[in-house]
Amino acid sequence: MSENGVSSRAKVLTIDTMNPTVKKVEYAVRGPIVQRALELERELSQGMKKPFVEVIKANIGDAHAMGQQPITFFRQVLALCSYPELLNDTTFPEDAKSRARRILQSCGGYSMGSYSASQGIESVRQDVARYIERRDDGVPCDPDDIYLTTGASDGIVTVLKLLVCGEGAARTGVMISIPQYPLYSAALAELSAVQINYYLNEETCWSMDISELQRALDEARRHCNPRALCIINPGNPTGQVQSRQCIEDVIRFAAKERLFLMADEVYQDNVYADSCKFHSFKKVLFDMGPEYSNTVELVSFHSTSKCYMGECGFRGGYMEIINMDDEVKAQLTKLVSVRLCPPVPGQALMDLVVNPPQTGEPSYDKFIKERTATLSALAEKATLTEQVLNTVQGISCNPVQGAMYSFPRITIPEKAIKEATDNGQQPDMFYCMKLLEETGICLVPGSGFGQKDGTYHFRMTILPPKDKLTILLNKVKEFHQKFTQQYS
Repeated sequence: MSENGVSSRAKVLTIDTMNPTVKKVEYAVRGPIVQRALELERELSQGMKKPFVEVIKANIGDAHAMGQQPITFFRQVLALCSYPELLNDTTFPEDAKSRARRILQSCGGYSMGSYSASQGIESVRQDVARYIERRDDGVPCDPDDIYLTTGASDGIVTVLKLLVCGEGAARTGVMISIPQYPLYSAALAELSAVQINYYLNEETCWSMDISELQRALDEARRHCNPRALCIINPGNPTGQVQSRQCIEDVIRFAAKERLFLMADEVYQDNVYADSCKFHSFKKVLFDMGPEYSNTVELVSFHSTSKCYMGECGFRGGYMEIINMDDEVKAQLTKLVSVRLCPPVPGQALMDLVVNPPQTGEPSYDKFIKERTATLSALAEKATLTEQVLNTVQGISCNPVQGAMYSFPRITIPEKAIKEATDNGQQPDMFYCMKLLEETGICLVPGSGFGQKDGTYHFRMTILPPKDKLTILLNKVKEFHQKFTQQYS
């Protein structure tokens, strides 16, 4: 009996009785260093003195949180859809009103507050299909192969759920790039799948190497059943853009080894280097002819969260399935039905991304101006980041060809490595935590994404406004020099 006369009993759910796979999940982008950054923000707001006046969170690709401005047309249409009475307001352009009416006519009760079909609003899927056909120079796209999703992440996890099966040596293995975006390792841990690491080549701007894919696959087949190969292009966290030849080689490899391909293409508009161009896996697949286009199973993913949109909070996205078995596709439709539907505002936003203002429409000029300005600013900041970091002895940064991040290699003195190890920390976590405490800059250590043994990195977004990014880079430069001297 307890003191108040009520019987006490053990908790039903404890750390020992909870799902053990959940405890294996790690997500560095919002991990311990970010939690400490939030604590520091609270301490600053309470008047505590720090060596800095604000925390700069450069750990995550949250564009609007870092100051990137929304596209006016997108927000106008979403406002009209959210509050249809505004359709009578003469301050909104007619093309925004016509888009809003079309979206609302596809919603039950003429309201975005209604459920949609589980696969997504049909008219939006039709617009996505037309967008893909334009992007891929006329390669056909069936709207029935489009599934609207809660951001790209939801689609990726859903497809992994379909793939994972077996026990022991028959357990599904999934090949992921190292460095990788932690969604993949987290999802595989939760699903009890086997993570198969293949390493990108840092010396050649984080390129993919087929011989490395073969090495990883051959080793994995000794203890699991490799079934899928994931590619992020443009790369996160590494910012590389894969060449068309590389994509062809990967498709041939997947065909030869009977691997299901997952192409994460959410940064497809974020290409900055003049020598680079985005090539969709689907376009390359179909250009290679029926031998591949009729057989290789491919799912590609896109999102409203990145590119020039940066609308992370709306959780809009889609996936397109190619050559999926019809019975499996029926199971996929069943699986997405369990969650009823993706957020309808996110679906509406996805429709605007794939069907923006066209030439001659009232909003076209402003839309192009805003889109161009955002992408140009990102390109400028990508170059600035590479240039400044490469002036620091002990830091080397590959060109940021695309996406929204740099992933520079840092040299950490042996003395610092020992102190980190003695404290039970990864050396780059030790480095990033000291950087946070001394400068207020929040970066993610490379160990959270994976890296070759004996190398250390951090991921930093290029999203802050140029003036703030310049300050950030100079603070990193000063810190690294001080850190190196301190531990030499």
